[in-house]
Amino acid sequence: MHAPTTPRPATKKSRKAFWLKQLHMWHWMSSAVSLIGLLLFAITGFTLNHAADIEGSPVVIQKSAQMPPVLLARLKAAVPDAEKAPLPPAVAEWVEQSFPVKAAASEAEWSEGEVYLPAPRPGGDAWVAIDLATGAASSEVTSRGWISYLNDLHKGRNSGGEWSLFIDIFAFACLIFAITGLVLLWLHSAKRKSTWPLVGLGLAIPAAIAVIFIH
Repeated sequence: MHAPTTPRPATKKSRKAFWLKQLHMWHWMSSAVSLIGLLLFAITGFTLNHAADIEGSPVVIQKSAQMPPVLLARLKAAVPDAEKAPLPPAVAEWVEQSFPVKAAASEAEWSEGEVYLPAPRPGGDAWVAIDLATGAASSEVTSRGWISYLNDLHKGRNSGGEWSLFIDIFAFACLIFAITGLVLLWLHSAKRKSTWPLVGLGLAIPAAIAVIFIH
């Protein structure tokens, strides 16, 4: 009789195949998640580098409105001791209905006779000013075009907390994409002799430019 055979431990080859499968899975998943973001950041990297050559002409829209007396009274009653404070909720709602700005989450600048609400945005700027004596309100909205809008998204400028969270998630996905790609390069480098010279070139070129030309 033959003695019963015991399961053989996983061989080095099978372990390598397992990790290769895992790395390929995480590599393609992270690349799928970050693909559109990478395209956006690559394109806007070029437009930011040539911002002076492709800068658009700003478009300015001005608008005015008269605040209802009831809301003006609430605004006067809410004048804070500090120079900066949010508008009362009812006043902020009226401002958003009257002008194309977001007022609820913004801090206004309060002075003796006026409330000034800055409302910067990607690709432009905006503000609303309210006269505390008369309730006369005016606004100015400046748009610098889609390229400026996308450039500001690239920088996270005036883009809000949700976009900031997206950039964090996108950066993490890119990190996984890069690390898994590096490990895959290492695993396949024995059969691809040009792997590490090319990786080294990717480091040497920007390092040389920074050392030689940037002071």
